[in-house]
Amino acid sequence: MSTQYECLKSPDLYAEAFGIAPPEALLGKEVWPRQLGFFIRKAFVAAEPVLAPASASATEPQAAAPTSAPTSPLVLELAQGQFGLVPTWVKSASDAKLRSTKLAVTRYETMSTAAPTRDTWLKAQRCIIPMQAFLEDDWRSGKAVPTRIARVDGKPMGVAGLWERWGQGDEAITSFTLLTVNANSHALMNRYGQNGNEKRMPAILNEGAWAAWLSAPLDKAREFMRAYPAQLLLANPVQKK
Repeated sequence: MSTQYECLKSPDLYAEAFGIAPPEALLGKEVWPRQLGFFIRKAFVAAEPVLAPASASATEPQAAAPTSAPTSPLVLELAQGQFGLVPTWVKSASDAKLRSTKLAVTRYETMSTAAPTRDTWLKAQRCIIPMQAFLEDDWRSGKAVPTRIARVDGKPMGVAGLWERWGQGDEAITSFTLLTVNANSHALMNRYGQNGNEKRMPAILNEGAWAAWLSAPLDKAREFMRAYPAQLLLANPVQKK
């Protein structure tokens, strides 16, 4: 499947579609491997300590120490990183650059077992990649015809992904990969990709599933890996200038 997609066309769309603070500036219209892109991940905010009332009587039992709520609320935050995952066991920055181009997309079927993504999956470092559209090549004519695929209603898509942080200090690299699902039987996406190869498509999440995908237990997270309905997608050949 293609490794090129379009970012959201307006900063305000991040707030409208995902309920997060918009970025101060956009990074660019399109993202390719090794370029910077935005992704959404979970950030936990510590709960306020619960203190005994100041007006409590001296004869009333008092808590020995402040206590906190058992769980912290889930908050979504916008981050930016390199498109193309860099595993934590990579030895050098130069090796990280070489590997990242091959890990821009990851098959969900192998995300929990493949060496580059296994630890990231087990740490539940899941993310959402906001995009306006993604591009695929239509090979039905025998030649590659770049095609833009977006939602029929024009709204942003949230694609399931994984994120990782490699290195420390000035060499540190935050990166992400988008997850794909099988599309051999998909009414739209089975048209794209070279003939004879397995058809794949991004794991587009349903609206309202953002927090659930980021916080689901590992044994439940795979349930989000489904092909997005064909009738909700629109494909148009890219006009060459």
